[in-house]
Amino acid sequence: MGSGGMIVMDEDDCMVNIAKFYLDFTQDESCGKCTPCRIGTKRMYEILDKITIGEGTMEDITKLRNLGKMIKDSALCGLGQTAPNPVLSTLEYFYDEYLAHIQDKRCPAGACKALAKYKIDADKCIGCTACARVCPVNCIEGKPKQKHVIDAEKCIACGACYTACKFDAVIRP
Repeated sequence: MGSGGMIVMDEDDCMVNIAKFYLDFTQDESCGKCTPCRIGTKRMYEILDKITIGEGTMEDITKLRNLGKMIKDSALCGLGQTAPNPVLSTLEYFYDEYLAHIQDKRCPAGACKALAKYKIDADKCIGCTACARVCPVNCIEGKPKQKHVIDAEKCIACGACYTACKFDAVIRP
């Protein structure tokens, strides 16, 4: 007997962040008996955290692969042996997302807050002020019926403007 499940995701889900989420879960469930699971998953999580805040390097990808393989081969139980799977799978099938985080300092899904950047497409903005009204830090400037602009220095990347805009003028470049 065992258990199984299925998770449906789309382009709004960041695979790097998902892998980090599963490692966090694995750490909570680990008994801590073996070093590969106890320490190895912690190190993998730290590397993923570094990547999701825009401080990752290409060397981190190599470290993740090597550490993941080592943990799989040396952990004592099924939990530890399968803990690196989300990371290794996302590295294999979503490598481009890791590259975007590391090389371009952006999250394609816009899920990693530290890498999220918003701007307003002047061609689509009609000056409805919906984005400016919901901004919690008042970083959007513009008068009604005029093009609006986001002050990137003040923006906290909460995404409220992105959600509020009915004209798809707020974009994540």
